[in-house]
Amino acid sequence: MIDRNTVQKILDTAEIVDVVSDFVTLKRRGANYIACCPFHNEKTPSFSVSPAKGIFKCFGCGKAGSAVTFVMEHEHLTYSEALKYLGKKYGIEVVEKEETEEDTQERLRHESLLVVSEFARQFYTDTLFHTDAGRSIGLSYFRQARGFSDETIKKFGLGFAPDPRKMEGTTTLAAAAQKGGYKREFLIGTGLCIERQDGSLADKFYDRVMFPIHSLSGRVIAFGGRTLLTDKSVAKYVNSPETEIYHKSDVLYGIYQAKGAIAKLGKCYLVEGYTDVISMHQAGIENVVASSGTSLTQGQIRLIKRFTNKITVLYDGDPAGIKASIRGIDMLLEEGMEVKVALFPDGHDPDSFARSHSADQITKFLEEAQTDFIEFKYELLAKDIARDPLRKAGLIKEIVRTIALIPDRIVRTVYIEQTAQKLDVKQEILSQEVGKVRRDNIVSGEFEKRRSAERQERRRELESQLPPEERMEPQESAPRQREAEVPFLVPYEKEILYYLIKFGEHIIHFEEHMIVGSEQPVQEITVSEYISAELENDELEFQNGLYKKVYDLYFKYRESERDNDKIVRMFANGPDEPVTQAVLDLIYQEYTVNVKEFQKTLIPEENMISKYVPKIILVYKAKVAEYTYNLVMAQLGQAQREGNTELQNELMQQIQLLMMVKNQFSKELNRLT
Repeated sequence: MIDRNTVQKILDTAEIVDVVSDFVTLKRRGANYIACCPFHNEKTPSFSVSPAKGIFKCFGCGKAGSAVTFVMEHEHLTYSEALKYLGKKYGIEVVEKEETEEDTQERLRHESLLVVSEFARQFYTDTLFHTDAGRSIGLSYFRQARGFSDETIKKFGLGFAPDPRKMEGTTTLAAAAQKGGYKREFLIGTGLCIERQDGSLADKFYDRVMFPIHSLSGRVIAFGGRTLLTDKSVAKYVNSPETEIYHKSDVLYGIYQAKGAIAKLGKCYLVEGYTDVISMHQAGIENVVASSGTSLTQGQIRLIKRFTNKITVLYDGDPAGIKASIRGIDMLLEEGMEVKVALFPDGHDPDSFARSHSADQITKFLEEAQTDFIEFKYELLAKDIARDPLRKAGLIKEIVRTIALIPDRIVRTVYIEQTAQKLDVKQEILSQEVGKVRRDNIVSGEFEKRRSAERQERRRELESQLPPEERMEPQESAPRQREAEVPFLVPYEKEILYYLIKFGEHIIHFEEHMIVGSEQPVQEITVSEYISAELENDELEFQNGLYKKVYDLYFKYRESERDNDKIVRMFANGPDEPVTQAVLDLIYQEYTVNVKEFQKTLIPEENMISKYVPKIILVYKAKVAEYTYNLVMAQLGQAQREGNTELQNELMQQIQLLMMVKNQFSKELNRLT
């Protein structure tokens, strides 16, 4: 058995596009990649790879799965053999062993830290919206000073950490968490609380607006807190320390919210701060992440590279800040990224520019303002060099050093040609100097040091990116699920699962809606919460055994994960082949069963969730009522043939009730149509 940490490292590191590209030539199409399927003969590509979801699917032969599954299928390997193959590919040592008691405790501790972090996020959000201090200080700042809408505030999980010493009626996170049963060791382990000398706990964050930091999968792993005081002796920002779940060199602020847009648009914008990211998102530019004021690292670059190799670095015009960050951009070039730079007008940074311009204006500005990094570096360093040969020589050496970092020989040659023309230097001389720098780097071990550092980073525990797997090895293939007990209901159960799997954490908006069993009407609820409430409160259960298993597993996975793409990955990496196949077939089906008329419109499906989901639930309930009505009618006929008067009377009462239910459903469906 391969230990859990090793499995997790392999699943974290293995990029589906990178793995499949070893065997198949992929071409980008939108957010995904396509190719002719390697598992059957075809002339027209029907094989699709989704980097955001980490899965592949062939619409021709039906094969689908994760990076591990692909290697198993293509190379005819077992699960363990496929993991070893990927481990070797990415330089991860694979050691097989039994999970010890210590391993189990480590896994449980890791999950406990994540649970406590999520509790803290909810505490800060509740304080922001539901306390006088939160509304008057934190919410006022977000709404008025920053111009954030409530939708944006909720999207990024922003909050407020109170200071009970100043704000009467508030409580500390430490007190609320301990009252809720959360252990002090995890409050300290997450860096949220500090232990005083007397043994009591004190909050690390107080009297600050809060910015939760999410992992790639959407788990809360750390926080940044900003003071609103003007007192220079108070640190403007306080951030979570490095913990077991938070390694800041492997995290980018906003990557969870931006990954879909980055993959779809094939480009990433890199900014510096939290509010830069949030304001750009609110303005409609969502492919934005921030280094959060830290120097760019290889781990952060690798996160971006999972979704695109094109990046534009956005600057606010501060020369000192730009020069200080040039090393980070050199690292981007060294990693083979296509780097552009855009400089905002004087007086503007990404935050202020986004708040004062529309999405179209921002997009147009960025397209026109972005320039090649070598060109940008030349403009930055070339002022007043015409009459100073020594400064010109220094500039040439600096640009040569940068070009030498680029791994692709053809790209290096293009840059050498452009630089030679711009600096009026012979191309042969520049080429020789670039070659000399590269040889010196190799001799000095710089390249190998960087490669070694990268390999070590890949071996580091990246568990903040994915929730821990409970399964180390796949179990024996589960027996085929029973046939549907009620085939009549299968299409409708399938459609409910389609929306649950694909849009489970999207929000349904109502003007006012009463959920059965709820005391108060709701105006918004997630798709998964709505489906669960509607089915469970009416005591409805899927009749198809396979679909019921998928339904139950979804809500099991949802206990630790609230990102749909991540849940799909958990299904894709699951041990039950029929379940995995069913889920991948669902999310890749070309259209849904009962709302085909909407497919004729140009409205994106996710924008119609508030109409689609209540309708299919209502259709399902109507079909269950119809099925039950037909069943009771058949029983009535049998009772009449047997002359059982008492049973006939009982069945007639049921039929009358079912008729009323059917009529009510018909009225509701007419209203929704």
